[in-house]
Amino acid sequence: MIAVRFAKIALVTAAGLFCLLVGYNNIVDYGSNYMFVQHVLSMDTTFPDNAVRASRAITDPQLHRIAYWLIIAAELGVGLLCLAGAIRLLMVVNASAVRFNMAKSTASLALAAGMLFWFFGFIVVGGEWFQMWQSQIWNGQEAAFRFIASLGLFLVFLSFEDR
Repeated sequence: MIAVRFAKIALVTAAGLFCLLVGYNNIVDYGSNYMFVQHVLSMDTTFPDNAVRASRAITDPQLHRIAYWLIIAAELGVGLLCLAGAIRLLMVVNASAVRFNMAKSTASLALAAGMLFWFFGFIVVGGEWFQMWQSQIWNGQEAAFRFIASLGLFLVFLSFEDR
């Protein structure tokens, strides 16, 4: 069904545009979003008696900037990969089901990469390693989970085999 194919392409495109917008916003509003990274890595808003802060906190501003640019690069990379996947699907939208299913690999990889980035970066590293969950101000876990869940639902829908 062509409508389902277009829906899959639209969702992958939307995911790509979302990731590009997040990366763009992090560049345009560099200061406030940099503060998020700075506070999470410094662990300065975690519980006062946090036993792991002394061994895990990173307070070097240069390392904060490097981490922030890696985050931005990952967001932009996932966004571009999603758009490449959507274009690849659009090129075979009228092809056989076999060809359309084979063309899903780039989009699937892109969506999975986004899920991995936000899960590993914000749930594992930010949330647990740097104890972001302890901060009432600088806690991005709920937002990260929304991104992970959305991308995951898109990936499940995309994975349904076309016939």
